Amino acid sequence: MSNRTPNTAPTIAIAGAGLSGLCLAQSLVTAGFDVRVYERDPSPHARRQGYRITADEYGIGALRRCLPPHLFELYLATAGDTRAGGHFRFLNQRMQEIFSFAFEGDPTGADLTKPRQSDRQTLRALLLDGLEDRVHFGKAARRVDVDADGATLHFDDGTSARADLVVGADGTNSPLREQLLPGHAPEPSGMTAIYGCSPLVSGGETLLPPALLDSGVLSVGAPGSAFFCTTMSFKEAPAAAFARLAPAQRPPVANDYVMWAIILPDSEFPSDAQLGSAALYRRAADASRDFHPLLRRLVEAADIDCTLAVPLRAGIRPTRWSVSRVTLMGDAVHTMPPFGAHGGNTALRDAALLGEKLCTARENGASLESAVEAYQREMLAYSFDEVEAAKKMMTRFTTRNPILRWGMTRVAPWVHSLRGKSLDLRADRPVRTGAD
Repeated sequence: MSNRTPNTAPTIAIAGAGLSGLCLAQSLVTAGFDVRVYERDPSPHARRQGYRITADEYGIGALRRCLPPHLFELYLATAGDTRAGGHFRFLNQRMQEIFSFAFEGDPTGADLTKPRQSDRQTLRALLLDGLEDRVHFGKAARRVDVDADGATLHFDDGTSARADLVVGADGTNSPLREQLLPGHAPEPSGMTAIYGCSPLVSGGETLLPPALLDSGVLSVGAPGSAFFCTTMSFKEAPAAAFARLAPAQRPPVANDYVMWAIILPDSEFPSDAQLGSAALYRRAADASRDFHPLLRRLVEAADIDCTLAVPLRAGIRPTRWSVSRVTLMGDAVHTMPPFGAHGGNTALRDAALLGEKLCTARENGASLESAVEAYQREMLAYSFDEVEAAKKMMTRFTTRNPILRWGMTRVAPWVHSLRGKSLDLRADRPVRTGAD
């Protein structure tokens, strides 16, 4: 039997101050819960955790529901401009188009179903606003003990925290998942992505031609490899937007950039070593020689210290998951390859859903377990649909089947050229970028 009186705010301990953990914290603090967030990194910007994220209607909707109005306004201000629309282009190594699809623009800029580009670090900074005294850094979760009244979260430094509910938002390598769902470590895909970023404007010129400034690009390389890139152009300069709406936070990124990733087979990486940024950059530079000079130029202009590697893995759907005073969300339960760009959106969707289930249970006098049960049931249904879709897309565009590759990389571009639809890669007119 719990010692907490009915009017006492439930205590929620969140392991992980990534996007989903902070989004949930914002929602629950607004609703009057007693929230504490514990993050293993020593400080908010101790490391890069990725670059651009494309928020779809689920991700945007989750942010709208979870954030106070001024922070949602800040999100919209620092996201990409949706008025002109955009494209996603699938290309071969010679940058000839396989196929593409367009995102229709929104002249009003107010349609929240239109995908928007955001910088992950900038989004994380605004999610921290107002939570400064609730987020504890240097606290790596190790395990959780659960009983009828709540749960105790234990950390690597020997300390612990007691809460009515513990939420594991501690990423792909979650120790809490290993405890709660043994045997459900994400499956390796056999591929790793090296991520980097380069300034959009270098020497007074944009690194990408006009035809690609509004595009995500996936260039299909040798069997098992690909090159992805896209522009992050802020609608409003982050420094100005933060000064206006969240002056207590420092925006970590100032200028527009191009985010890129080279996907390679795991066999091209040493199995017994952790490569640092410089070594990863050299590997990316070597691999980029197999791609179009325009893509090689992106790597040449990159900030070497910002290079990082992420093994591509896919979560395993739990067949049985008991309900208790601890649950999981985001990559801790449904890691997925980046193909389709749904990983971050699904994590934000988790945060909004769990927050709503907890608020509803509190309003109705229901148990925290009932909220957890409803959340886990709904979350598993939509999240593993996204995992499967991402796996299928990854398989399609990194296929080693010679017939499929020939049709995709040779025949489809040839048909486009006959129709006069070849991609124009000339950089012969000036372009003004978003945050100038």
